[in-house]
Amino acid sequence: MVRAVAAFIMAVLLASPAVAAPVWVGSWATSQQIPEEHNALPAHALDDATLRQTVHLSLNGRSLRVRLSNAFGVTPLHITRARIARVAAPGSDRIIAGSDTALYFAGQEDVTIPPGAEYVSDPVKLMGADIAISLHLDTAPIQQTSHPGSRTTSYLLPGNHVSDAALPSAMTFDHWFVIAGIDVLVAGGAAVVALGDSITDGRGSTTNGNDRWTDALAERLATAKRKVGVLNHGIGGGRVLLDGLGPNALSRFDRDVLAQPGVRWLIAFEAINDIGTFDPEGTKSVAMHDDLVRQLATAYSQMIAKAHSAGIKVYGSTITPFMDCGPYHPKAINEADRIALNAWIRANFDAVLDFDAVVRDPARPDHLAPAYDSGDGLHLSPAGYRALAAAVPLSLFQ
Repeated sequence: MVRAVAAFIMAVLLASPAVAAPVWVGSWATSQQIPEEHNALPAHALDDATLRQTVHLSLNGRSLRVRLSNAFGVTPLHITRARIARVAAPGSDRIIAGSDTALYFAGQEDVTIPPGAEYVSDPVKLMGADIAISLHLDTAPIQQTSHPGSRTTSYLLPGNHVSDAALPSAMTFDHWFVIAGIDVLVAGGAAVVALGDSITDGRGSTTNGNDRWTDALAERLATAKRKVGVLNHGIGGGRVLLDGLGPNALSRFDRDVLAQPGVRWLIAFEAINDIGTFDPEGTKSVAMHDDLVRQLATAYSQMIAKAHSAGIKVYGSTITPFMDCGPYHPKAINEADRIALNAWIRANFDAVLDFDAVVRDPARPDHLAPAYDSGDGLHLSPAGYRALAAAVPLSLFQ
C-alpha cells in the first residue's frame, strides 16, 4: 500500500509541469562606443560630479541589477556612489520619493572598473518602467565610454547629488555614459537583441518618447503577456564590415549579443550604411559592388553561425529603401546592391522580417513611403517605427 501511494505521488510529480526557475534576463541595454568629439563631455566635466540618466525597461522582475561599462576606457574608472530609483517621467531629473536605492558591488558602495571591462551590481529590489541611475565620479575618464544616440535627456551636476530628489540646475544632454544595461530576475523569461544602425537606434523618434521600433515591439510583447526583454543594440552610423561612428557589427557581436543575459533570439538589421558609403560617387565597377554584397552575406553568415553555436535563433530584417537620402547620393547600382542583399537575407535566416516591404512606397519601391519617412529619406518617423514593430510575428518568441 505504501509503495503504491509513493508510486502514485511520483507519477503525479512527473506529470506536473516544471516550475521555471528565475533567471537573469536583459530588460534594457545599449551599445558602447567612443563618442565623437561633438557628443563627448568636456574633458573634466566628470571630476567630482553626479551623472543622472534615465532608461525605459522592457520587462520587470522580482529583482534587478545594473551593468556599468568602461569598455573603451584606457584607465580604471572609479565610481564612488551609485543609486537607482523610479523616475517621475521618461527623461526627467526627478525621482519618486521612497524609491531611491543604493547600488553595491560585492557589498561595497564604490567600485573601480578596469579598462575594457563591464561590472554588474549586486541585485536590488525595485520595480518600475522608467528608472534613474545616478552615479558620482571623483575623476573623469581620459577616454569616455558612451552611447551618443540615447534619445533621452541626461543630467550632470558638480558634486555628489546621487540621492537628491531632483537636479534642477544640472547641465543636460541627450547621451548616455558608463551605463550598459539593466537585467531583471524573472521566471520563464528570455531576451531578444536587435542589432542594427541608426534606424534601430531610433533616429527620427521622439526625444524621451521611447517610440523606437524596439520600444513598440516591447509594448506588443508585454501586452501579449510574453516575458521577453527587448535589447536595443543599434549604433548610429553603424556598419557591418567597417567601423563607422562606432565599432563594426562583427567586432561588437560577442559583447552586444552573446554576452547579453537570457538572450535567445537575435534580429539582425544592419548594412544600409555599408551600402550607402561604399560608392557615393558612382565610380566603382559592378564587380566591386558584387563583392560588397558577398562580403556582407559572409558577415551575416558568421553572425548566424556564432549565434547558433550559443543556442540563439537569428531573424534577418531586409534593408529598407534610401534613394531619397541626400548625403549618400544613392544611384541605381546602390539600389541593386540593396536588392541583392535583401534576396540573400530572405533565403538564409531562421526567419525573415521583411521591413523593406513594410515601409517602402508601393508606387516607388526604391523610396520610403511618405507616411513613414522622418524627412531625410533614410530614417523612419514614429509611425514608421510602429509599422516595423507591428510586422514582427510574436510567434517567433515562443
